[in-house]
Amino acid sequence: VQLQASGGGLVQTGGSLRLSCVASGRIFNINEIGWYRQAPGKQRELVARIGSMGNTNYKDSVKGRFTISRDNAKNTVDLQMTNLKPEDTGTYYCVAMELNLWGQGTQVTVSS
Repeated sequence: VQLQASGGGLVQTGGSLRLSCVASGRIFNINEIGWYRQAPGKQRELVARIGSMGNTNYKDSVKGRFTISRDNAKNTVDLQMTNLKPEDTGTYYCVAMELNLWGQGTQVTVSS
């Protein structure tokens, strides 16, 4: 399985973006898939994760603003981001967590 992330870009504070992660293989048997981000000079952090049954967890700072979803039939995991803030800036990665399989990142920049 390989993961391909897309959807990043430059937005103003308060704007929205939808990130998409497409797997080259089937994801239905991958339990947890997460979105991580890394800001310049900072460690990578887990932003959101979703289990195979649709159970979700979010970093406190994005609760109510970000929504993670998955479509096992389409082998996709999306991250809808709303009310974006400058501190959301970073490179976002989708990850098949129990496989420690990382896709390439997509850059999100939120201007103030």
